[in-house]
Amino acid sequence: MDENQYLLNPNPLVRFLRKKPAEFTRDDIIHYIEENDIEMVNFRYVGGDGRLKALNFVVQSREHLDTILSTGERVDGSSLFTFLEAGSSDLYVVPRFRSAFLNPFSEIPAIDILCSYYDKDGNPMDSSPANIMRKAHQELVNKTGYGMEVMGEIEYYVISDKDPLYRANDQRAYHESEPFVKWEQLRVDAMMAMAQTGALIKYSHSEVGNFSDEEHEYEQNEIEFLPTNVEDAADQLIIAKWILRQVAYKYGVTLSLAPKITAGKAGSGMHIHMRIMKDGKNVTLENGRISDPARKVIAGILDIAPSLSAFGNTIPTSYFRLVPHQEAPTNVCWGERNRSTLIRVPLGWVEAGDMVAKENPEERPQKQDLSDKQTFEFRCPDGSADIHLLLAGLCVGARHGLEMTEALELAEKTYVNVNIFDEKNKARQEELAQLPHSCTKAAEYLKKQAMVYKKYDVFPTTLITGVINELEAYKDDNLREKISNNKEKTMALVRRFLHCG
Repeated sequence: MDENQYLLNPNPLVRFLRKKPAEFTRDDIIHYIEENDIEMVNFRYVGGDGRLKALNFVVQSREHLDTILSTGERVDGSSLFTFLEAGSSDLYVVPRFRSAFLNPFSEIPAIDILCSYYDKDGNPMDSSPANIMRKAHQELVNKTGYGMEVMGEIEYYVISDKDPLYRANDQRAYHESEPFVKWEQLRVDAMMAMAQTGALIKYSHSEVGNFSDEEHEYEQNEIEFLPTNVEDAADQLIIAKWILRQVAYKYGVTLSLAPKITAGKAGSGMHIHMRIMKDGKNVTLENGRISDPARKVIAGILDIAPSLSAFGNTIPTSYFRLVPHQEAPTNVCWGERNRSTLIRVPLGWVEAGDMVAKENPEERPQKQDLSDKQTFEFRCPDGSADIHLLLAGLCVGARHGLEMTEALELAEKTYVNVNIFDEKNKARQEELAQLPHSCTKAAEYLKKQAMVYKKYDVFPTTLITGVINELEAYKDDNLREKISNNKEKTMALVRRFLHCG
């Protein structure tokens, strides 16, 4: 980073310390706290429910601060994770200095730091979802030589009192602006807070979904991030969800990341974009086409896609979203620029030429290699996802594909270049595997494909079993068919899971 990049960085710690977050040390954090009159340190970590937890410390002296940052603290793991026994549940939470940020909401000046879980022997907790994610990516690199960078996009609804002025057309709010949408400023405020914490944001916009009932308006928005390593990508998604809810609370409105808000309207997803890395370079494209390694990765993810729903679609209303013609996939397939597929390769810039020079005659044409921008998108996850386990599963799928002898054949077989939901393409649709239709079915697929996840000791058996038990406990195998035409029962289910994840 040159000096200008430090000055323009929205993270106050980066500007003050003149360092990248990855280079932050304990002494750096102490120095920032002393020089900026910080009065509190908050440890934050993710519980089994996917929400960000908090442990608050008042800074009492330099020695006290040094102790906090040097040792971490004990927590009750059985109150955070259902799979831990109360008799042996003590865990350590250990701060990751690179994640430190100035709390954008606290009235008392505070530094927040994300933490990792460690066991009684001082080792990373084997069944911690974040640790599983790290192991999954490390095994991908170790076994294949390829890595993966990812980014997420969060869709959500803002629920507010009805406003009669400047109404957008129902389900036609894509990229709409004020005053036809009402919560653009909430989204912008959240973006600025996210950037201050170190999140790498691509852009934000209003989404397709908008509707109203007798009392309320429902407005859908989206925030999309930039590709980064899997650990930072997970951190920024988790912090982003916390920030969105904090900002909405301050505005006095309800914000929901739930996959479905009502029947017949667009649901909210949490799509994950990926790019395949080799020696620090994006190798998703080769000579302007999707490379063989990327095709193998896509094939591997598609091969285990039904069981990935166990981590990416974790509540019954997830499967009310995964139905045809509702902006969500149902078939296990992939395609280029095709939103009816499970994995979509978005439009890239490789063949487009220098459009800026064409549009602006005073600009000199630039020869740029824009292949680095290319990603592919996994479209079925939603806001209920266990972000760490989902990204771990995608890393497992990538490794699985690169190890499969028939991966390129499977990629060819599952490629789709038509709208798979069009009635004229019904025969092609019937040739493809389907995503599960319930938590119960997702658990069944996870049982069948468990060995793929457990290979190389990435996913512990106890965790796989715990996930299966939680999914089966919903007993929702035919729930979608039973109540989809019953608005009262559907809305009772929606309300139950309104604040999932």
